[in-house]
This record gives sequence, C-alpha cells and structure tokens, in this order.
Amino acid sequence: MTLLKNKKTTLLILIGIGVVSVLSSLFIFENSCGLKHIAILNDLKTYESTLDPEFCEELIERIDSFNMQCKPEVEILDCG
Repeated sequence: MTLLKNKKTTLLILIGIGVVSVLSSLFIFENSCGLKHIAILNDLKTYESTLDPEFCEELIERIDSFNMQCKPEVEILDCG
C-alpha cells in the first residue's frame, strides 16, 4: 500500500515540475525581444499587403513598446 502511495506522490511531483517548467518557458519566450521582433516583422509584411489603418495603429503601439524595451529599433510606420 505504501509503495502505491509513493508512486502517486512521485507522479504528482513530476507532473507539477512539468507544468512549472512549461509555464516558465512560455513566460520567458513571450517576453523575448527576438520573438517580439520576428512577430513585428511578420505583421509589417501583413500590413503592407492589407494597408488596414486600424491594424497600422495597433502595430505602431507594439513597435513603440518594443523600441522602449529592446535594442534593434524598428522604424515607426506612417499610417497616413
């Protein structure tokens, strides 16, 4: 009986460690300047094909935030 209880406890600990590891990785990658830069570059390509002014305004806000936090500055768009 104690062997079964130890296996359940070990399994729960391993699952907990796995969940914490995945959440930590997602948090680190979400705040990564490199990933934000790639996302902005992809959105710039999307904007060039759609020329949607609302999308442009949102993109400008993201670019401005990115430029304040990260080094490779992205040029601000002219939505006009």
